[in-house]
Amino acid sequence: MEPVGRDGLLRDYGLATRIDEAPLVNSPELSGEPLENLVELATRLCGMPYGVINVVTSDEQRQVAAVGIDAGICSRQDSMCSKVFLSGEATVVPDASIDPRFAANPFVTGEIAAVRFYASVPLETASGFVIGSLCVFSNSSASLSDEQQEMLEILARQAVQLLELQRRTLQLNSALEELRESNAKLAEFAGRVSHDLRSPLTTILGYVELGEDDVESDHPAAEYLQLIGASGNRMLAMLEDVLHYSRMGGGLQRQRVSLQEVASEVAGDLGLSYGADGVLDSEDLKLHVDHGQLRILLQNLVANAVNYQSPDRDLKVRISGISNYHGATVLVADNGKGIAPADRQRVLEPLVRLHREGDGQGSGLGLAICRRIVEAHGGELTLKETPGGGTTAVISFPG
Repeated sequence: MEPVGRDGLLRDYGLATRIDEAPLVNSPELSGEPLENLVELATRLCGMPYGVINVVTSDEQRQVAAVGIDAGICSRQDSMCSKVFLSGEATVVPDASIDPRFAANPFVTGEIAAVRFYASVPLETASGFVIGSLCVFSNSSASLSDEQQEMLEILARQAVQLLELQRRTLQLNSALEELRESNAKLAEFAGRVSHDLRSPLTTILGYVELGEDDVESDHPAAEYLQLIGASGNRMLAMLEDVLHYSRMGGGLQRQRVSLQEVASEVAGDLGLSYGADGVLDSEDLKLHVDHGQLRILLQNLVANAVNYQSPDRDLKVRISGISNYHGATVLVADNGKGIAPADRQRVLEPLVRLHREGDGQGSGLGLAICRRIVEAHGGELTLKETPGGGTTAVISFPG
């Protein structure tokens, strides 16, 4: 039985379903030249002058690749392939003019063409959906050897794989477009919510400060006001992190950037000493990245090192990098508490915190922001252990 919704399924493959309908996607690298090359191979292996890949819709036959003739469209009623493409097996006809299935067909009678030899193989997917057929034909009677028929069947399976590749590519493109739209909406929503919440929160914190000025330090209300202020400031920091997370990655403005200069800026942002004898030190490397987002990336990684430093040693953060024909790799190594191997992938997800004793406050978005920035640049962020203890962020940027 023919699947319900044939035209809808064909649209999933990027194949138009009406004579007046444009293809859904321009993918010549998938459905054009590769399929034509495959048809060319089929005609040569079978010794035939003509070959086509036909897609059969609910009411038409569309030739998506053709050799020896110009690709065209005809009604499904006139199609030879539509008579046999759902048979589940190859069809080989030495002389179509004496075959009762095709003798009156306009492709045989001369009304459209004068086909005599005809061979076709269904293009059936793993799910059982038959897209159409691969066929070769001639204006004179002929035959195929068993080996030639076997080769034609192999090529038909290859055609299905190419069309499946196109379907998956379309699905991926659609998902990426939905993701872009979702991210844009998220950024807009986060900005609006951040603004709407920050205004009253800032007002509350302002009154808390006024209250602290008016209340004696030994009054019970002083402690309450401190707790309210601390909670309010944490909430304000969380709003800023959510806003950063939603906005990071989009609209990159790549330029040649000095890693050393950005590291120096980060040290200034965080109030850290910089240089060979400082808390933060950096080698130099030229990167083709977005300057602002690199700064936020390094700032988050170094801030993490500060928040999770080891109580047993003075904090040190070393930023280094190497470049090769693949691109560049930046290493941000600290000597802090480190992250257990089982947690290194998990902490890169949004809102994940380890809640270890002695850890500083955080929203669980810092490393997620870093990952988002790196992936927007087409790179990858991984975490590993620093020799001697600590965490090293390994950031790969493509060339």
